[in-house]
Amino acid sequence: MTIDHDVTSGDTLRAELQAFLDGPGFGTAQRKLRERLRSALPDAFFAWPDGTTRQERLTLVYARARDAGRAAPPATELLDDPNTLCALLSRAAVADPDMFHILLVHYTLVLAPILRSIPAGPSAGLAAVRARLESMDSFGSALMTESSRSNSHLHPRTQAVFDPATGDFVLHTPDADASKFPNSTGHPGVPKTGAVYAQLMVDGTERGVFVFIVELRSADGATVPGVQITPAPDSFALPCDFASVRFDSMRIPVHAWLSDGAAIDAEGRFQDTTGDAAGRLARTMSIGAPHVWRGVIAACAGVTQASARILQSHSANRVTMGRLAPEQGLIRYRNQQEAVLGALAAAYVLTILSKHTILQSATASAPALGDATWAPWSTVDSELPLLKACATRIALDAIASCRTHCGAAGFVTGNRLNAFHGFVNSYFCAGGDNELILMDTAHAMTDTDRYQPPGQHPRSIEAAELTAPESWVSLARNAERHFHQRLTARLAQSRRTGSDQFTTWNDNLALAQAAATARADRIVLELLHTAHDGAPPPVRRLLRLYALSWIQQNAGLLVEQRLVPSPLLDHVWQHRRALCDELVPDIADLAAAFDLPQL
Repeated sequence: MTIDHDVTSGDTLRAELQAFLDGPGFGTAQRKLRERLRSALPDAFFAWPDGTTRQERLTLVYARARDAGRAAPPATELLDDPNTLCALLSRAAVADPDMFHILLVHYTLVLAPILRSIPAGPSAGLAAVRARLESMDSFGSALMTESSRSNSHLHPRTQAVFDPATGDFVLHTPDADASKFPNSTGHPGVPKTGAVYAQLMVDGTERGVFVFIVELRSADGATVPGVQITPAPDSFALPCDFASVRFDSMRIPVHAWLSDGAAIDAEGRFQDTTGDAAGRLARTMSIGAPHVWRGVIAACAGVTQASARILQSHSANRVTMGRLAPEQGLIRYRNQQEAVLGALAAAYVLTILSKHTILQSATASAPALGDATWAPWSTVDSELPLLKACATRIALDAIASCRTHCGAAGFVTGNRLNAFHGFVNSYFCAGGDNELILMDTAHAMTDTDRYQPPGQHPRSIEAAELTAPESWVSLARNAERHFHQRLTARLAQSRRTGSDQFTTWNDNLALAQAAATARADRIVLELLHTAHDGAPPPVRRLLRLYALSWIQQNAGLLVEQRLVPSPLLDHVWQHRRALCDELVPDIADLAAAFDLPQL
């Protein structure tokens, strides 16, 4: 095992850790950004007045979100600068997950389509809507999924019917099952503007899914004619103002249609350069979705940092009355050490992952690997939705551990660990359902013309090499290759027996999700390998600790493939104990490096 000797301490170490968390290429600009965000989201936003009702709390959330939006850089700058947008959203998530959700939807799923798409008609009307959104005089809400059909993204039943006599559209919900749900439109006192995903109908023919910008609640929060909003029961995971929305033959002007290059000519003929409805769906989804995924990953990093710091603070000076050693410091117990250090490791890993997605935004999206089968996300980008699914999994495991290892304090009603846990759990479905993302990724991985599994790395890892970055990558690549081979073999066997497509995949969904998860884990471990050598010594140890946890979680496969020494778990635990012994003196500095107010 490699031993790093850390000769820095105190303020010097924290400065090094902060520079690492800022990421390469950010530096001074990141420090200035932090100061600006402290003004937009001051420390006061991280606390709540005592005795507020749910409605009062939501009213305050919207007031704070409005203040934050007005103090932050303009929407055009935010959407052109993923680093700033992600920093804003991450800090908002730590302050209050509801505020994160409100701002994420507002910027990425409403303003982004308006700023990036081409309207169909005169822009004066849309410009006025845009101005209200940019000034935070109205909040954006995305009306995408429908209540009674799974995978409704692929074929929404809400219709925008072109009327050739007037040149405008009629927006209509055919029945209650097609109601738009969930969306954040329930608060009766907040102006709302909807980005409605609807099937465009021209001359009785479906022309693809487009976004239509529609006023839902006026300046005083009243529901506009043609819109029916039914607030949902209280949510405890992410207690936003969720509601169900229906449209009753609502007339909307031509400029509400974000045509994005499509057109209807004077004779009522429809033209679209994307070619077909599937291409149009991918194009429509591609405008805001990458912003969403980067924002969710950044928020996962932020709330995991906060959770790790809460657990570290809880553990620092607490004593236990266990009879092995009464009044022994809690942090002396290895299970508590590993919980604190495991949470810190997850926080640093998610920060590395977030910085990677931000830096990658400067280049084109990763090419789609295949057509949408269960959801449209993999047709937009082959990597970002997968990494969002991975980030929420890492964050949820870490926050759950923090909550458990804080004891009773981790579960009290007002404790923010509950809010963080509910928030991350809700984003297993929001922003693209994780299971559907994994299934679509696996489906794409079977296209051998566009996906190549990692090369084979057959060499068995020695016990002393388990913490070496080269070993993580070798094992992760083998795991991905193994699951890919098993999946393709099982699918081929099913087809040989005459099974149809549904049966072929339905019988192998667990294996498909395992293959996609292995791909995500390999990507993350390769990122950690790249980051390892340039990291401060304590961070290198945290990355090794994270990799050891991954090895333990995948012990069955790795032993089965004879890629690791036996007894594997004994070797893993031995390495982990040694890493913890080295890391314990740096716990406070590792936690203090996070740019967070006192929680």
